[in-house]
Amino acid sequence: MEPNKLSTSVPSNLTLILMFLMVTLANYGLYIGFALKPYMIFLFVFIMFHLSSLYFQRVHLFEIIMVMFYIMYVFSGAFALYPGSSFRIMVGIIIYLTCYFIMKSIILHFSSKQVEKGLSYAGIIFNLASIVLYIIGLNKLGFTFQGERIVELGVMVDRTYPRLIGLLEDPNFFVFYNTIFFAYFLCNTHGLRNKVGLGLCIITSLLTFSRGGLLALFIILLIYLLMNKPVKQARMLFSLIASTSILFYITVFHLNLNLWGMIDARFEDFSTDGGSGRFELWERAWEFFNSSIVVGIGAFNFSDYNEFYFNDDLSVHNTFLDILSESGLLGILPFTLFVVVVFVQMLQYQVYRKNLIYY
Repeated sequence: MEPNKLSTSVPSNLTLILMFLMVTLANYGLYIGFALKPYMIFLFVFIMFHLSSLYFQRVHLFEIIMVMFYIMYVFSGAFALYPGSSFRIMVGIIIYLTCYFIMKSIILHFSSKQVEKGLSYAGIIFNLASIVLYIIGLNKLGFTFQGERIVELGVMVDRTYPRLIGLLEDPNFFVFYNTIFFAYFLCNTHGLRNKVGLGLCIITSLLTFSRGGLLALFIILLIYLLMNKPVKQARMLFSLIASTSILFYITVFHLNLNLWGMIDARFEDFSTDGGSGRFELWERAWEFFNSSIVVGIGAFNFSDYNEFYFNDDLSVHNTFLDILSESGLLGILPFTLFVVVVFVQMLQYQVYRKNLIYY
């Protein structure tokens, strides 16, 4: 079936580019008790003018389980010691799910080629803007990297490391958002635009100095290489070596950054900093779970508990432990089922074969 065309004056490709790009602007928004993100505002404004063009396809099994998980997660807030936090996340989840189905409906109006083109342009703009903000931030800092979590535009100084945050508020979040662009460009290297996009993704991800993020990208790359022919593997490795060589040349001779030395030191720190304190946070999450195994401590309550008991409001930095501690077995079981079903359905419909991975 041919996708329906939007009956609007807005060019379809521009609509997709803006929609994808707005999702990456997580550092910006309107705070009304919780952060109203740019993509939420964009989608609500969009449907005000194009309500008649929206339609909804059947809901997939993984989406049913996803909604079921959120219901269980929010339900755990009924037993929370900090109900205000649980109520805020409940409102946020309702808005999030509404935006999800609106975005899905919009995407259904376009062909796969249009969606890919929109994703490609959004990824390039996102990474280019992040690099520009990073370089301007370095200049504003005078290339002095002393301090703890000092933010200047697109750079965060974190224990002498000038970490790229770009359009986001945290280097780890940046790699998380950038993963979808990296995976797309990696699997679609035909055309100069996508090659440039892949190079930009590699550059920005390395400049985040995110150990977990870089490890995740390496695993994606390894899986991709194992699933392709030797000639394709050799060509891809050559391109990666060439792009990273250019990156190291620019950072060393033009930005005066010893990038390789910083990356090496960053991974060496892992043995002494406990994963930037993550091991301690994970231990706390496990203790909170043990205090309420069935329903957890309540939706979005970890930071409140952490501040009360340990005088800091950091999050868990681990999605599974976060859900486990806040919603107990009631939440972690449907969430785990959701993850499993997503992978099973991807294999069932052979998504990895149908979506250009063998280009």
